[in-house]
Amino acid sequence: MKLLIYYCKDHKYWFYLLLVLFLMLLCLFYVYQMNVEPLLYGYLLILFFFFVFIGSDFYKYVLGHQQRSSIREENIVSALSIEDITLAGQDYHELLEKMDHTRVEAIMENENQINETMDYFTMWIHQVKLPIAGMQLLLEEEQLDRKSIQSQLTRINQYTDMVLAYLRMYSKQSDFLFRDVDLDDLIRQSIRYFSTDFIARKIHLVFQPTNQSVLTDEKWLVFVLEQILSNALKYTPVGGSIRIYINDVKQLVIEDNGMGISASDLARVFEKGYTGFNGRKDKKATGLGLYLCKEICRKLEHTISIESKPNAYTRVLLGLDRRRFRHE
Repeated sequence: MKLLIYYCKDHKYWFYLLLVLFLMLLCLFYVYQMNVEPLLYGYLLILFFFFVFIGSDFYKYVLGHQQRSSIREENIVSALSIEDITLAGQDYHELLEKMDHTRVEAIMENENQINETMDYFTMWIHQVKLPIAGMQLLLEEEQLDRKSIQSQLTRINQYTDMVLAYLRMYSKQSDFLFRDVDLDDLIRQSIRYFSTDFIARKIHLVFQPTNQSVLTDEKWLVFVLEQILSNALKYTPVGGSIRIYINDVKQLVIEDNGMGISASDLARVFEKGYTGFNGRKDKKATGLGLYLCKEICRKLEHTISIESKPNAYTRVLLGLDRRRFRHE
């Protein structure tokens, strides 16, 4: 009975049409003064064919409802098996196909993201074991080398910051907070983070104050600066030097006189997981530091690029101008 009520509501215009036909015959009967018998005969014929049609259509209506109910708890693929030759049915079929295609793409993207995250954490675990093992060896020595232990702790802390940044990069919620900050304060903060490494490896630092204020997110830009300084320290020989200054086109430059980057690697250093010749030789590179820097700079609307000459220098150039954005 419930289905019949729904059917009548969905096909109410058919009943309106029946009523109109009845009224038209009644008008013809009145105008032409026809006998009642032909009128009744016409009514009976109309009702007969009408209910035959309605009965057949209602039967299809019930079958369609039962078929949809049977696959209600299943997926879209099962719904695509329903055949409907009407135009509306074909339209719904196309919509379901698009929905299914979107669903499959979302599943594949999610699976790829999970696999990439698992690969990264697997690599991260192996990398973080190195400083832990180094600390264990240092603790076994009779005289503790506090500077070396502090250096290993700095590496562990950096790896931890990197994995947190990696997870936040793919989070649906953004934690960016833009405000004007003193660029020199951020640079000094990053330098202090690696002060132990600078002293232990006798690396000379030349920092020329920029005297600039930039519109950025302080936390994320500090992360970028720390990653760049970490790479500079990693590939600069003992007794080498690192320079931090502003060039003629107002870019922040972090330059070292380390081993440099070959031309073949230079074009790919920002690719995810790419370590290049230096990374493979060093055995400590994750191939994610510069990738994260590139992604963060893109979100901050900053630019990052690298210039290098093997066995001579490496320059990382940061463009921190965000004039396209309205400061609120």
